[in-house]
Amino acid sequence: MVGTLYGLGVGPGDPELLTVKAFRTLKEAPVIAYPKKRKGSKSYAHRIIDVYITPGEKEMLGLVFPMTKDPEILEREWSHTVDLVWDKLKTGKDVAFVTEGDPLLYSTFIHMMNLMKERYPEVNIQTVPGISSINGAASRLGIALAEGDDHVAIIPARDDYEAMKKAIVENDCVIFIKVAKVIDLMLNILRELDLLEKASVVTKVTSDEEIIWDIRELDRAELEYLTLMVVRK
Repeated sequence: MVGTLYGLGVGPGDPELLTVKAFRTLKEAPVIAYPKKRKGSKSYAHRIIDVYITPGEKEMLGLVFPMTKDPEILEREWSHTVDLVWDKLKTGKDVAFVTEGDPLLYSTFIHMMNLMKERYPEVNIQTVPGISSINGAASRLGIALAEGDDHVAIIPARDDYEAMKKAIVENDCVIFIKVAKVIDLMLNILRELDLLEKASVVTKVTSDEEIIWDIRELDRAELEYLTLMVVRK
């Protein structure tokens, strides 16, 4: 009997935003897989679930994901990672792969799921939805993302001035994820459109490390990776 692989959304940062179903799955699964940093420090998802895990009661499977675009390295490392999870599943153990936010929205789990289906199609894969950082940001900032016939876009921010500008112009609300690396570009666009006051930026939303930034003090700021921007016209 092959175990079940669960993609477990654990929310945007606050451990209390874990769903009841995610909590139950976390308690029932004998193996908890989580993204692990190469230096051994706990990942963001791991820290979210820490309060619910008693040391020694679970088999913790740390997985290192390659931060590169080299196709050969990606294929080799991802194959190894999937095999590590398969080694647990083939013994009949269920594996809960924890990921911040939702497992099917810009999540590492998506690639894990697709590769597992390709390499080991006999594995039963289930996902448990989680509250995304987008929902968390709306709540913490007090911003209604949409009402009536409003258009909302979720866009990975990138170094493309015209594309980012177009997204803002064509939608009533845009959530830019991964905005840290292009914050200066985004601020320039907002100034051109006279929408600076319509934008909000937050890092590690809902967590105990959350920072809600003053948009006027972000020029040349060094922001952490888990930072998003909401532009609500």
